[in-house]
Amino acid sequence: MLKENLLDVKEKIRMACERAGRNPDEVTLIAVSKTKPLSDIEELILCEQMEYGENKVQELVDKYEHVSKPVNWHLIGHLQTNKVKYIVDKACLIHSVDSLHLAKEIEKEAAKKSVICKILIQVNIAKEDTKFGVSEEEACSLIEQIKDFPHIQIEGLMTIAPFVDNPEKNRHIFRNLHQLLLDIKSKNIDNVNMNVLSMGMTNDYEVAIEEGATMVRVGTGIFGARNYNIE
Repeated sequence: MLKENLLDVKEKIRMACERAGRNPDEVTLIAVSKTKPLSDIEELILCEQMEYGENKVQELVDKYEHVSKPVNWHLIGHLQTNKVKYIVDKACLIHSVDSLHLAKEIEKEAAKKSVICKILIQVNIAKEDTKFGVSEEEACSLIEQIKDFPHIQIEGLMTIAPFVDNPEKNRHIFRNLHQLLLDIKSKNIDNVNMNVLSMGMTNDYEVAIEEGATMVRVGTGIFGARNYNIE
C-alpha cells in the first residue's frame, strides 16, 4: 500500500508540473514520516524515496540513528532553542527558522560541530495566529540579520498554509510566497540562496507545485492517517 501511495503522489506531482510547464525534477517530495514506524520508512527506501520530514527533534534523532541506510532528514516542525544541539548535524535542512534568537542558537551549535546548517525561513504568509513564522514584511529583515553567520546557509522560504477543504483557497498564499521569494532573490543578498520554496501538503501540494513549490511535504497521502496517541 505504501508503494502504491508513493507512486500515486509522484504521478500527481508529474501531472501538476505538466500543467505548470515545469520539469518534475524541480520538485522534491518529502515524505512526512512523523508518528510512523521506522519499518514504513524502510519499505519506502526500497522504492528509492530518500527524503523524510519529521516534526519532533527526538523522533528524527531516533530514526536517524536506527535507519538501515542514510537518508535525508528534514526538520519541518517548530524548533525550540534547547533542542538545536541535537539536530544541527543530522537534519539536511531545517525548514522552520522564524527568529534571530533561534538562528543564533543554530549558529552556536553548528560552530561547535564544525558543520554548515542549511535552513529555510518560515513565513506565516496567511497571518494565522496559531502558526509560527515571521510575517511577510519581516522576512527580508531577518535574512539580512542572519546572512553573515558563517555556519548557516539560508536556502529559501517555507510556509504552512491553512488546512482547507478546497485547495484552490490556498492558491493565493502559495503565489504570494513565491513572489516574496522572487523579490528577495532579486536583491542578490550575499551568502543567501533563494532556490528552495517549501510549501504544500497532502491536501494542496498540487496547487503549491503549480505556484512554484520546489519541495512538498506529504504525509497522510503516503502513510495514511496518523496515530497521535503514541509517545
